[in-house]
Amino acid sequence: MPFAPNFPVMLRTEDGVRIDAAHTSSMHTDVGIVVAHGFTGSWRERAARRIVHVLSGFGGVVAFDFRGHGRSGGESTVGDLEILDVEAAVRHARVVGYRKVAVVGFSMGAAVAVRHAGLRGGVDAVAAVSAPARWYYRGTRPMRQVHWAIEQPFGRWAARVTKRTRITRGQWDPIPMPPHEAAALISPVPLLIVHGDADAFFPLEHAHQLYVGAREPKELWVEPGYGHAEAAASPDLVRKIGKWVVSNFS
Repeated sequence: MPFAPNFPVMLRTEDGVRIDAAHTSSMHTDVGIVVAHGFTGSWRERAARRIVHVLSGFGGVVAFDFRGHGRSGGESTVGDLEILDVEAAVRHARVVGYRKVAVVGFSMGAAVAVRHAGLRGGVDAVAAVSAPARWYYRGTRPMRQVHWAIEQPFGRWAARVTKRTRITRGQWDPIPMPPHEAAALISPVPLLIVHGDADAFFPLEHAHQLYVGAREPKELWVEPGYGHAEAAASPDLVRKIGKWVVSNFS
């Protein structure tokens, strides 16, 4: 089945960063879904486009590249200032007429979605898929490789050349509120936490920490055999998330 048609959009954040995005319209004109990709990802990648296509059956979709990723400007702060990128996408969804807006984030995008909802608000539902609950986690080999890419000059060069991801130098100052603390601030907006028991990046303890940190209404789905983020998300799982979104808007 071909992907749903999308229309390029250029957004601008509150701090002046240009964000490359696309809007996919839907028959469900009241519902807007913002899709936030994972670290080194892009809305233009096939896995992300497949997710947009499935979610467009439940609402209009605004997908975008985080700062420092793909064709967006700026540099990645790996989950800190990215809340301003989500804010720009949510604002666009409101401007084009969506009455209810949900954010569906994957991996880093899930952490940002939780932090945005907790710290900025203005959304009607949040789904965090394969999210880290806290910063600086190095308990798995893939996450040690991610930290190498973020912290080492050659790692940042490799991310820029191979993934078109430009990462800011230096350390956070101050350290941003971690997702599990921001989750407590989301209520009364509904929060869905989705995590696979085969996630090679973040074990299930992250999902449970997020869930414990959040207040009602909240749900936790532990998906058997599911790996990590966009690449492992089956159409059935994405469809299930889309149904959850619209069930909160009925």
